[in-house]
Amino acid sequence: MAGLTHIDAQGNAVMVDVGGKEITDRVAVAKGIIRMQRATFDAIAGGTAKKGDVLGVARVAGIMAAKRTSELIPLCHPLMLTKCTVDFKLHPDLPAVEAICTAQVSGKTGVEMEALTGVSTALLTIYDMCKAIDRAMEIGEIHLAEKSGGKSGVFINPREAT
Repeated sequence: MAGLTHIDAQGNAVMVDVGGKEITDRVAVAKGIIRMQRATFDAIAGGTAKKGDVLGVARVAGIMAAKRTSELIPLCHPLMLTKCTVDFKLHPDLPAVEAICTAQVSGKTGVEMEALTGVSTALLTIYDMCKAIDRAMEIGEIHLAEKSGGKSGVFINPREAT
């Protein structure tokens, strides 16, 4: 089980001991996309969806989820985020909405899971608010785009270089 930090020598799941790690500023950015029909995209972009401000609600949902990641993902450490944002890029050519979640902390462990949870929840919220228009929406391409801080330093996902 070499290299797996959440598995002990006997193969049991464990929470990683971060007690001896240094406190550093850590940032993680995650991205994902939801593809949809043109009418769905137009309702979101035009602010005419029946359930209201889709992107505003999705933003709040993503931030709330990032703050509660340790309650959702087993073995994640509870973190006191110093900042969390969820932003959106509209892609009328696809049509699709891209969500970007940035999580920051000054601590002993990274915020990758918080950023990934935030972006996933934001996209799921868009689906929930628009499913009456389009049940065929597809969520995908959720990934860690970049992270910095901690012992491993900076990571930039190769897919972000294009």
